[in-house]
Amino acid sequence: MALRSRAMKITFCCTDTKAEPWLQGLRAALPQADITVWQSGAPLADYAVVWAPPQQFLDEQQGIQALFNIGAGVDGLLQRRLPAGARVVRLDDAGMAVQMAEYVCHAVIRHFREFDGYEADRQAGRWAYRKPRLRQDFAVGVMGLGVLGERVARALAQFEFPVNGWSRSPKAVAGVRAFSGAGQFNNFLAASRVLVNLLPLTPDTANIINRDTLSRLQPGAYVINVARGAHLVDDDLLALIASGHVAGATLDVFRTEPLPAAHPFWQHPNITVTPHTSARTLRDESIAQIARKITALQRGEAIAGVVEPARGY
Repeated sequence: MALRSRAMKITFCCTDTKAEPWLQGLRAALPQADITVWQSGAPLADYAVVWAPPQQFLDEQQGIQALFNIGAGVDGLLQRRLPAGARVVRLDDAGMAVQMAEYVCHAVIRHFREFDGYEADRQAGRWAYRKPRLRQDFAVGVMGLGVLGERVARALAQFEFPVNGWSRSPKAVAGVRAFSGAGQFNNFLAASRVLVNLLPLTPDTANIINRDTLSRLQPGAYVINVARGAHLVDDDLLALIASGHVAGATLDVFRTEPLPAAHPFWQHPNITVTPHTSARTLRDESIAQIARKITALQRGEAIAGVVEPARGY
């Protein structure tokens, strides 16, 4: 009598995430798999869908083949002790790139067209025009040209802003002036008036938006941080705004989230705060991508999005 093969086991361990909609979608996409929410002492799984899993989960699930991270950033996961041999797999876009492009373009245009000033005029009942600014005076520098960064840079170019891009290794993006490596970083900053951060968070990029970095931007600079709060030295940004060298900032990510009520960013007239909402994980797109990748791995095929822990992304 032929032995029945064991069903592929997938465990779901996502902090602050409603499990049932994910389970329904994953079960529909992978009907042959045994998919459950992780509990302590659960049987070993082949694959895991995770977001901010506890260390206990990682310690118990030794031998797992791959961890599929449902957010764009994997920095939090890489700080944990991972099961030996487990691959960390990030989402490739999954609907986040267009959201990020929307958010950044809105922030750039809002600053460039001085819409905050017009809103203040509205509140004061004042009808007043502002002299049009020139796009060539507002070069936008995008730090990080991965899937999200490239989409943002291309979207900004559609509005005819001069766009600079900086990445660790050389990359070519149509309509973008490319800079790469530590040797070209200062030149990238000097060529940019608006700084958009889309870098992964690694030991090399932590605190990269600091007094020195901000001082190298063109006068009247503007900062948009949509990557991680630990990229930005908060006090340095406040000091450069106070000096007049930086005009303001739009910030979606913070060192502590939610942003503490007493933090000066909340009340600063030149800083716009949003609650880490620039690009949300779209569940259906994410489930479809995870299912495709698990199916490919089961067939022994290579997949995109496998993280290199040494690089941090």
